Amino acid sequence: MHPTLRADLDRLPELLASARDFATRALGGIGERPVSAAVPAPEPGPLPTAGAGAQGALERFARQWEPGFSGSAGPRYLGFVTGGSTPAALTGDWLTGVYDQNGSSGGGSGADALEHETLGWLRELFGLSGSHEGAFVSGATMSNTVGLAVAREWLGERQGVSVSREGAAALGPVHVLSGSPHSSITKALSVLGIGRDRLRPVPLLGGDREAVDVSRLAEALDSLDGHPAVVVANAGTVNTVDFDDLRAIAALKERYDFWLHVDAAFGAFAALSPAHAALVDGLDAADSICVDLHKWLNVPYDAAVQFTRRQDLQVRVFHNESPYLGLPTGTPDFLHLTPENSRRLRALATWFSLTAYGREGHAEIVERCVALARRLGEGVAAVQGLRLLAPVRLNVVCFTLADGPTPERLGALARAVADSGEAFLTPTVLHGTPALRAAFSNWRTTEGDTDRVRDALARAVRELGPVPVGDA
Repeated sequence: MHPTLRADLDRLPELLASARDFATRALGGIGERPVSAAVPAPEPGPLPTAGAGAQGALERFARQWEPGFSGSAGPRYLGFVTGGSTPAALTGDWLTGVYDQNGSSGGGSGADALEHETLGWLRELFGLSGSHEGAFVSGATMSNTVGLAVAREWLGERQGVSVSREGAAALGPVHVLSGSPHSSITKALSVLGIGRDRLRPVPLLGGDREAVDVSRLAEALDSLDGHPAVVVANAGTVNTVDFDDLRAIAALKERYDFWLHVDAAFGAFAALSPAHAALVDGLDAADSICVDLHKWLNVPYDAAVQFTRRQDLQVRVFHNESPYLGLPTGTPDFLHLTPENSRRLRALATWFSLTAYGREGHAEIVERCVALARRLGEGVAAVQGLRLLAPVRLNVVCFTLADGPTPERLGALARAVADSGEAFLTPTVLHGTPALRAAFSNWRTTEGDTDRVRDALARAVRELGPVPVGDA
């Protein structure tokens, strides 16, 4: 054994204690850490020859790289839809590395059984029936890709071909219909050989809504003359957290032949709030579902789940044909369900957090985030120079400049807020208007944090000033 490795092994308890203390200090200051790091990244260095040992690596990281890490796990990082890590989830994630289980199959370990238990808890959390089988994947993009891969195989089944054997070309043109799909949907269509341009936009309800007009969706399905299609419904759009009417869309199956995929990456968590659970009525009727856990469940990156009613088709797509693995029988190993063969036990962090806080604890996080989003929405509406672009429906505040909302001015506003270290927001465009969005999903966020974000926005608007003469 290399002498440095041997020395680290002999000192392992001390090294882990040192890493624990380092992490404790980092987490203890996360609330005051600059949310967006302004420190320039160092130039890449040469590969070490002998190595400095684990303690030396920790010291080099602390000196060279740690100052440039953002406060994305903290309470005022409101960009994208980014959760943090609950204490229990962090504990589970550390133990995931300790036990280093390959969660692809049983293989003499109970890791796969723990994942199945966790999936069952998640089904219950989101109000799904036992007909939905699932697996952990890396994020919403992979979850959507897996769901649409199963949909692609279903289209083949409807046409009497096996896409997993013959390829996507055997299908001919595919019809994919959606109102406000996330960008990961078109990415998945590209990866799956269906093609980005096969996505057919369906008109929305109008006004500030991002939900699909179900009557126009029916018209689009009717125009296909009985050809099977894929409908991507959205349970929580990115800009305004609008929800398609899932029950009404599912009812269209009585007249039309289509696979219903629901992208509920963070919107599924509305099910935890009695006041908002109606938004996901009909979710159980979906043929496949995407839920992203490193968003509102507040487990570490990366973790998401996919569910489907047709696990038989999922196995047909993803089963691994190898003599040393054998054919999938009974309950298939997870390596037959997703693109990954080797996969870490992502389920453990989720299992820890659900065990530690239960439905009630996670419901409190959801309801608090919704209340804080509304608080910021009220604050934004009161700031001279800003205006809301849509009602705060759940946990995202979408707003713009009252005058001169150009991409350049919105970009300058976002940079000013980020440079202050107080908050981080991401740009978007809603119905042609450049905007900013603040997404609440971190378990640490408080009313005080929300007011600091509001104040940082107010200062940034004042510094930005009025629209320059000639640009109005």
